[in-house]
Amino acid sequence: QVQLVESGGGSVQPGGSLRLSCAYTYSTRYMSWFRQAPGKERERVALFNTATGATVYSESVKGRFTISQDNTKNTLNLQMNSLKPEDTAMYYCAAAVRPGEYNSWGQGTQVTVSS
Repeated sequence: QVQLVESGGGSVQPGGSLRLSCAYTYSTRYMSWFRQAPGKERERVALFNTATGATVYSESVKGRFTISQDNTKNTLNLQMNSLKPEDTAMYYCAAAVRPGEYNSWGQGTQVTVSS
């Protein structure tokens, strides 16, 4: 099973930026960032297909977030710009061999956007 460790969360004002990183022991075909806010369902915000480089974003973050992979450092990154208070959540990195079947998860990193 893939070991995943997230970092880079923190507190930022609206309009600010953060960069999350997920260190992994090895990559799988589908690697994604999810988030979950208190009282809300978990949401996949970005997916990276490591075989093709294709990316998929949720409508709520499209144009503001960028997912990328750094093979030299074994990390999956999420650049978050123009952050909004509604982006406040625990962010998780996850890995799947088959579409939608995420069976490896990190412990999460908290992102808080407030003035």
